[in-house]
Amino acid sequence: MTTITGGCHCGAIRYEIAGELIVHALCHCTDCRRHAGAPVVGWTMYPEGALKVTKGAPKLYESSEHGRRQFCADCGTGLFYTNANILPGIVDIQSGTYDDPNAAPAMIHIQTAERLHWMESAHELPTFERYPPQT
Repeated sequence: MTTITGGCHCGAIRYEIAGELIVHALCHCTDCRRHAGAPVVGWTMYPEGALKVTKGAPKLYESSEHGRRQFCADCGTGLFYTNANILPGIVDIQSGTYDDPNAAPAMIHIQTAERLHWMESAHELPTFERYPPQT
């Protein structure tokens, strides 16, 4: 069994996951976009018992009737999501907070009904290893 570690941007919250990954999904829903301030959010899904917070205490935010988001109250990094109504016994962990984000490659896109139209072709945009050249 692989153990994955991660934490928030400032280091106040640390966690480890010791369990079998259910799925790694890239979510396009409006709720995730607004909470993260990003066009898409990577979530890894595990049984709740697989997650152990090893440092600090995330703040809980009731983002919907059943949705619960946990984040660092110091730096604002989003960390965990649960919804006992839709996903009982499951925790979603923001994969961008892993110490090694390559540890679990994304497997699917979800909530594409709410995807930003320009994200459909984002992979076709010019790319630069760092910043584009100044002209």
